[in-house]
Amino acid sequence: MQFILDFVYLIAALLLSPKVIYRSITQDRYRSGWSQRFGKVSKRHPDKRAIWIHAVSVGEVNAAKTLIAELAEQLTNCEIVISTTTDTGFVRATALYAKNHEVFFYPLDFSFAIRRAFNRIDPAVCLLMELEVWPNFAAIAHKRNIPVVVINGRLSDKSFPRYQKIKPAVRWMFGKLALVLAQTEEYAQRFRALGCDDSKVIVTSSLKYDTAQTGDKVEGTDQLAEQLDLTGRTIWVAGSTGTDEEILILDVFAKLRNTAPLSNLHLVIVPRKPERFDEIANLIKNSSFTSARYSEIKGTQQKLAAATDIILGDTMGDLRKFYSMAKVVFVGRTLVPMGGSDMIEPAALGKCTIFGPHTFNFKQTVDVLMQNKGAIVANNTDHLYDIVLKCLTVPAYADEIAANGRKTIIDQQGATQKTVKAVSDILNA
Repeated sequence: MQFILDFVYLIAALLLSPKVIYRSITQDRYRSGWSQRFGKVSKRHPDKRAIWIHAVSVGEVNAAKTLIAELAEQLTNCEIVISTTTDTGFVRATALYAKNHEVFFYPLDFSFAIRRAFNRIDPAVCLLMELEVWPNFAAIAHKRNIPVVVINGRLSDKSFPRYQKIKPAVRWMFGKLALVLAQTEEYAQRFRALGCDDSKVIVTSSLKYDTAQTGDKVEGTDQLAEQLDLTGRTIWVAGSTGTDEEILILDVFAKLRNTAPLSNLHLVIVPRKPERFDEIANLIKNSSFTSARYSEIKGTQQKLAAATDIILGDTMGDLRKFYSMAKVVFVGRTLVPMGGSDMIEPAALGKCTIFGPHTFNFKQTVDVLMQNKGAIVANNTDHLYDIVLKCLTVPAYADEIAANGRKTIIDQQGATQKTVKAVSDILNA
């Protein structure tokens, strides 16, 4: 089986190599970490048992924050190592965890790379965030009696049918998992349907609720608002936006600014992917509004000369600060069919949170927020205009949505302790 998988991976690598090379040259991606991707990874304390946590990208890296802190505090006899797949995930993981934990790129699923990684780390348990299960990884870990646990597990409406099409292969792979800690009962049932033993699937809720900051202020927000000359002004933030979405946001913003009560409205746009920052900067520059890039003044004493119509948030790690300044938040990648972005953060901050209809990657969060009237769905751009206008001109309505959203997030918390207990039970077995 491993020989067949390695051969398939080799063919796929050859087919994808032109795309990887192109992105490396034009987008500055995939340029680092190749020795790690082929299994040359390490840990800092050879004498300690290792807990290997894998988080694919930025969202999973952020969601693991409270779990990693609790594991480090409660399991002091263990070392935690953290892997990630994407460049942005690696940057974020390095910023959050590299001071205390080893951070590296996840090995490609070639059998030799996985074996080398296991030889170098010798993990006591592997924790895979959400659904990052690969066949060679699962098979080699199982052969070595290394428990593999899916934490914060989910099978979205999009991924579940795909797995059903290759159910025999998935059943073989999922049958090697030691435990699945699913976000919801619906996701739990999907894992069971794909071959996970009923006794090995537990519902814990989502770790993302535990990482959400539910206070009124985010550290550094006041300084950011002062530097951007936005203190006391009405701000609409469009966060984690995706391809073809920013132009729609700009059109809605133009209509809002032509509405008398909102003539002094300001917009902050924060694209999800860093490689699109320049593209969106040019798009905004070609509009009729004054604009500025936050990257040009971040870390300096410089301030904007006057209040600017549109701010481009083209830095990493500052989205939460921008959300904290907002009166109303639109969560991106939802007006276009891209599956959505994390709406937990703005809701937890007590912001009136709006998103579009395309949220299949965040179904559970959307369902619970909508059930408790803690967010608003905009069906299209015209509807988005109407909603933002109402939220900004009828403060009591926006405040009620915001309060419901924050309460909903708080009520969903608790997954971290359940996960820590499950991991401790496995290590002590």
